[in-house]
Formats: sequence, C-alpha cells, structure tokens
Amino acid sequence: MSLSCSSFASELQEWESGTPRDMSHLKAPVRIINLWATWCAPCRKEMPEMSGWYRKQKKGSVDMVGIALDRQENIQAFLRQTPVSYPIWRYTGNDSRGFMKKFGNNTGALPFTLIEVPKCGYRQAFLGEANARKLDEALNTAKQKCR
Repeated sequence: MSLSCSSFASELQEWESGTPRDMSHLKAPVRIINLWATWCAPCRKEMPEMSGWYRKQKKGSVDMVGIALDRQENIQAFLRQTPVSYPIWRYTGNDSRGFMKKFGNNTGALPFTLIEVPKCGYRQAFLGEANARKLDEALNTAKQKCR
C-alpha cells in the first residue's frame, strides 16, 4: 500500500519556506522517506552518509526526503552545521506518534526509514541508523521485487 498523497496535506511543509508538501511531490520510481529529529543522536549521525549516498544516485531514479519531527529553529541550527543534499520537510501536526504509524513506524522510535515503490506496492522499512550499505541493499531489493 502506497502512502496516499492527501493523507498529510496539512501536516507537512518545507522546513524553511513553510510551503505545503505531500507525497505527490516525490516523482521518482523509488521513494526514501526518513523520519528524524535534531535531538536524536543516531539521526544526526546518519544524515551526512545518507546525503552522500543520495548524491550518487542516478537523477530521477530515487527521491529522498527527510521529515523532521522537530521545531523549525532546531532544524535550521542543525542544517546550518550539517547540510544535506535531499529535501527536508517538517511535520507540523499534533500527533507525531499517529503520523509515524502512517509510515509503518508503530514503535514511535527514530530514526525510521521507509523505502517505497508506489508503482508495484513494495515497501520496506527499518528502524535505527541508516547507512549507504543498508540503502543500497534496500534499493536493490526494491528493484528486484518490482521488475
């Protein structure tokens, strides 16, 4: 089951501009959605490696977005020190636990990464720190399942 484009319409926005965002803004065949927060040490650690991995992907083959469960000023301070190559959105709703469950994160722990191929309905998620090896494996599995 793919995440519906409208299910987050009023809860997601670009962290800096406040422009509303939803899953329809992710056009590539593979979506990688990473839930994180600035207070989460593994989140902070994984982001530079994820950013480097994303820069190496063929343009248009993968969309990656980091969705921060945090305040705008915290995101700004963190990204000033640790810029990333993928878009950062911010969850602005009042039920972060319910929001995370929509992605399959039933524990509510961070970081949480979802790999999704909407065209074939494939989804894989992992809890904990992501790295290039995990992302490569997930991408290869997705490609095999969705030939």
